[in-house]
Amino acid sequence: MTKKRSRSAARPQKVRERPSKLLPVVEGFSPLYETDYGYAVVADSLEYLRGLPAESVDLVMTSPPFALQRKKEYGNKDAHEYVDWFMPFAYEVHRLLKQTGSFVIDIGGSWRKGVPTRAVYQYELLLRLADRFEFAQEFFWHNPGKLPSPAEWVTVRRIRVTDAVNTVWWMSKAAFPKADNRRVLRPYSDSMRNLIQNGYKAKLRPSGHDISTKFQKDHGGSIPHNLLQIANTESNSSYLRACKARGLKPHPARFPQALQRFHQGSYWSGDAC
Repeated sequence: MTKKRSRSAARPQKVRERPSKLLPVVEGFSPLYETDYGYAVVADSLEYLRGLPAESVDLVMTSPPFALQRKKEYGNKDAHEYVDWFMPFAYEVHRLLKQTGSFVIDIGGSWRKGVPTRAVYQYELLLRLADRFEFAQEFFWHNPGKLPSPAEWVTVRRIRVTDAVNTVWWMSKAAFPKADNRRVLRPYSDSMRNLIQNGYKAKLRPSGHDISTKFQKDHGGSIPHNLLQIANTESNSSYLRACKARGLKPHPARFPQALQRFHQGSYWSGDAC
């Protein structure tokens, strides 16, 4: 006998929507391209942020260059100077965010030079950010497609495991930023659908959680966890095809569109930067 599926839980909710309005391009800059969903500007980002009006943006999401030991062609700071380099950007973001706005930062870890121990620069950055912002929540992005690294400690000496998780700091201007987790619900598992359909006995569980009769209500999907498992293995996206067609080298440190859509879907309903 086939179990009936709850229609509302059959697939994740779509979160992409057209912005109600777009901020005008800062004077003195020109967009590289425009679509119905916004525009892209190639420029010094700090200079551009300074031209935006105060309290005009709902969400700023960024994945800045990490403080890696191996220098990248796009430039990256050392761990000991990273926080001081980053904070001028943060101050501008705080200025331009609305009172209900959010600042989401994908920032990976790094290793100390010559030894199998970790730098803590992303946590030092978090502490500095918390002096100015509210710390809404931390997320952990697990990339299951990450290659074993660093090779010296992981594949040669075999004394560490693959570094495959980035921290994602969700900072906000106030304690109650605009957010709604119902916009990014996950499909229910088979066992949860069965529980909703057939019921269960409400009781106090050994963990101390009181499972009441309200637990059987179909909310359209389950609430996501703050561990986000998203592969970063795209090989034939429209971006990569466009780069190939124009003979351009793709950016080597792209984060997956699914990560951006999750946060944009949760917190955004206006102007994003």
